[in-house]
Amino acid sequence: MRYKIDITPRIFHFKQPAGTSRGTYTERQSWFIELTSPDAPEHKGIGECAPLPDLSCDYQTDYVDILRNFCDEFENEGNINYVRMSEYPSMLFGLETALAHFNAGTTALFDTPFSRGEEGIPINGLVWMGSYEEMLKRMEEKIGKGFRCVKLKVGAIDFDLELDLVKKIRQRFSASEIELRLDANGGFTPDDALYKLELLSQYAVHSIEQPIKARQWNHMARLCRESPLPIALDEELIGINDPSMMKYMLNIIRPAYIILKPSLHGGMYGTEKWIEAAREKDIKTWMTSALESNVGLNAIAQLAAKTYGPHITMPQGLGTGQLFTDNMEMPLEIRGDELFYNA
Repeated sequence: MRYKIDITPRIFHFKQPAGTSRGTYTERQSWFIELTSPDAPEHKGIGECAPLPDLSCDYQTDYVDILRNFCDEFENEGNINYVRMSEYPSMLFGLETALAHFNAGTTALFDTPFSRGEEGIPINGLVWMGSYEEMLKRMEEKIGKGFRCVKLKVGAIDFDLELDLVKKIRQRFSASEIELRLDANGGFTPDDALYKLELLSQYAVHSIEQPIKARQWNHMARLCRESPLPIALDEELIGINDPSMMKYMLNIIRPAYIILKPSLHGGMYGTEKWIEAAREKDIKTWMTSALESNVGLNAIAQLAAKTYGPHITMPQGLGTGQLFTDNMEMPLEIRGDELFYNA
C-alpha cells in the first residue's frame, strides 16, 4: 500500500502552570503526523509526537528533520523500523499511533471493553507543585471529585511543608479511603533521600516515584533495598531502549514499580518490552501520559486497556486530558475516578 505523511506543529497552552521539581510548563509543543493513502482514501491516521525539553532522549534542535526522515522511510517501505526508531521514542509513538488509527479506521485503536465503552480505566488525580496553600486546595478538589488515588508532586517546596501536607491528608482520609502516591521527579539527594522517605512512610504512602535523579544506579539500588516506601522508576527508564539493557538495569536496581510513558520509554513497542522485562522480575507497572494532548492520551489509554485489561484495578496516570485551554477533541470522558472512551 502507498502512504503519504504530513507533519503539522502545534502548541498547546496549560490552563494553569504545571510545576515539577525540574521547572514549570506553561506551553506544550507537539508535532502531528497525518497518515493517508491513495489506495484507501477513506482511511486516515493521526499520531502525536510530543517530546519534553530537557527530558526526552530524542529532543533536539533538528527534531523535525529527523522525524521527516523517518516518515519518508515509512512512505517508501510501508512499515516501521522499530530497531532504528527505538532511540526516538516520541517519534515512534506518534507513528505507531497514526498507523494503528489508520488500520482501525477509528480512534478506538484496539478492540477492548474500554474501546467499546463498556469499561472505564481507574485513574489517579494529579496535584501539581505550587505553594502549600495551592497544593492543599488542589488536593481537596481532587478528593471532592471522587478520586480514590491521588498523586502528589513533591521535592520543590520546603520539605517540612510537603510532609505537613501529607500528614493533613492522612488525618482526614485513611489509606483505605485514599491511595496516596508521591512523585519527587529526582528532587531528593542521595544523602537525604532515605531520611525523607522514612518520614513520609509514617503516612501510609503507596509509593514514591524517582526520589533521586536518574543514572545513579548504586544509590537507587540502595534506596530500593532500604526504603520503607516502595520506589517506582520513571526518568530512570529514559534512553534505555535495548531489551537486554532493560533487564540488566531492573536486575541491579530492583524497584517495586516502573511507570511507563510511551513518548519517553520506547513508544508502544518499547513499553511492551519494559512490561515483559518487569514481569520477569515480579516488578509491577502502570502507564501514564507525558503531558500529551488528547490524541496521545487516547493512544496510551487504548494501549493500557489492551495490555492490562479487561477489568483494570490499578489506577493509571491518565487524568491529564483537561490540562490545556486548546486541547484536541477526542471521545474521552472522566466519570468519577475513571476514564471512559465514549464509543
